[in-house]
Amino acid sequence: MTGLGIAFRIGTELVAGVVMGTGIGYFLDRWLHTGPWLMVVFFFLGSAAGILSVYRATSRMGRRKNENEP
Repeated sequence: MTGLGIAFRIGTELVAGVVMGTGIGYFLDRWLHTGPWLMVVFFFLGSAAGILSVYRATSRMGRRKNENEP
């Protein structure tokens, strides 16, 4: 993968986690009439999931780079 491809992948994974978490929270709020509370909770859960995904992707890149070095 090129540097640009890696950057797009990491950015997409982070944004997707936040958008999915917020979307799930929004629809649960509308369904359960709980106000913005579930959206806020799921926003933070989605953010954490996105950050974890970025961390895993970058740690895999570091391991591959170290394996190729003598």
